[in-house]
Amino acid sequence: MTVSSTTTLKAMGKAESTPIGGIRFDYLMAGLAAAVIGGLYLDGWAHSHRLVDKTFFTPWHGVLYGALFLNAIILSIVLIINHNRGRSWLTALPEGYLLSFIGTPLFLVGGVGDLIWHTLFGFEVGIEPLLSPTHLLLALSGFFIMSGPIRAAWMRTESRKEQNWSILLPPIVSLTAVFSLFTFFTDYAHPLSNLKTIIVQPYQGSFASWGVTGILLQSALLMGIVLFALRRWRLPFGSFTFLFTVNAALMSVFAYVFVLILPALLSGIIADILYARIQPSVKRLDTVRLFAFIVPGVHMLTLLLTIIALWGTSWSIHLWLGVCVLAGVIGLLMSYLIVPNPIPARAEQEA
Repeated sequence: MTVSSTTTLKAMGKAESTPIGGIRFDYLMAGLAAAVIGGLYLDGWAHSHRLVDKTFFTPWHGVLYGALFLNAIILSIVLIINHNRGRSWLTALPEGYLLSFIGTPLFLVGGVGDLIWHTLFGFEVGIEPLLSPTHLLLALSGFFIMSGPIRAAWMRTESRKEQNWSILLPPIVSLTAVFSLFTFFTDYAHPLSNLKTIIVQPYQGSFASWGVTGILLQSALLMGIVLFALRRWRLPFGSFTFLFTVNAALMSVFAYVFVLILPALLSGIIADILYARIQPSVKRLDTVRLFAFIVPGVHMLTLLLTIIALWGTSWSIHLWLGVCVLAGVIGLLMSYLIVPNPIPARAEQEA
């Protein structure tokens, strides 16, 4: 056998090797996304309970940065292996994970920037950590990294009948991590972290205004995630229960209000039953509108009724019931943005 033929056979074997990727890789990356969001909330818990000294190097940072470093290592290893198996450098990562790979050096830049920021300007207090420019850069890079399984699942072509928990668990975990990232960085406007805006006595208009604003903001974030998923996938029963309950459990660690996981669990079950009953889809927009209106209203109503039953409230029925209706209106409006009505063919041609 000549040298040239040997080289050709080696090249063929290299090209025919199966690259790393697929559902199993999605499971791995979804697990790492869970580790990242767990590390973030652990660090947030330490900050909120004054367990962090005035130093950048803490065990809580170590858990968060360690999870992100593990993401970088695994993505780098897969990039090299797939390249050695015949893929070009630009296509060596599994589909959907290029942005995740870009997020890892971006997080490193944000981490170094955060260390420099603390050295120059000191450590943030109150809500300042959630608005610090370097922390927001870290949040952006975390979003890039954790959303890989969502992009990977979005690009697959299996039929809606084939979409079950075994296929959709990675993107559902990833969606939950991304949603929890959003609620973490809007903690200052979240009812689970600001119960005093609802239960404070006697009635104070400014507190009530903050509480209403937080409920409406969180409703918009929730329905953005829910409608995004609904538009692409036929979600298995239990998806909304998982999303609502895990997020509520994470948010509860700041104020130790774990009892408020129960209304999230209940509203998730109601959302799953409603979803299974009316089966909203882009082909039946009336069902999407109905689902988008009911879910956030019920979600906030169960939360407020639980708070009222346990601690009471200074809010009148006009206020607490009205804000639930308005949460539904926000969900309805979000549905027109994320799942819009089709443009008539004639109007599209004229445009």
